[in-house]
Amino acid sequence: MRLRHSLAAVCGALALTAGLASPAQAATGEFGYSFVGLGGETQRATLLDPPSGECVTLPEVADPAASEPAFAPHNDTDEYAIVFTGPDCSGDDWTLRPRRPASDRLKLRSVVFFQP
Repeated sequence: MRLRHSLAAVCGALALTAGLASPAQAATGEFGYSFVGLGGETQRATLLDPPSGECVTLPEVADPAASEPAFAPHNDTDEYAIVFTGPDCSGDDWTLRPRRPASDRLKLRSVVFFQP
């Protein structure tokens, strides 16, 4: 009888571990944006296969007191992207369709990717 209980406990633990070990979802592709660097020159950065469903604050423009927002996002991923004017997915937002550039005037500090 103890063997049966032990076997059931081991099977339950394995099932739980297998569920936790599944890979996280990610948008496939690149999300690019421009920002003004410390020297005042425009630079380009890219998020490659960004996580899906998680807020990503762009590191180059994370501090509103120290930098201008990023601009000209290009969503070349397979998921929709919501860009936010503030860090931590705060402030005004705009939704970008997959595989589409946006206006150079669109400002952002954070982004989250999702599938409709």
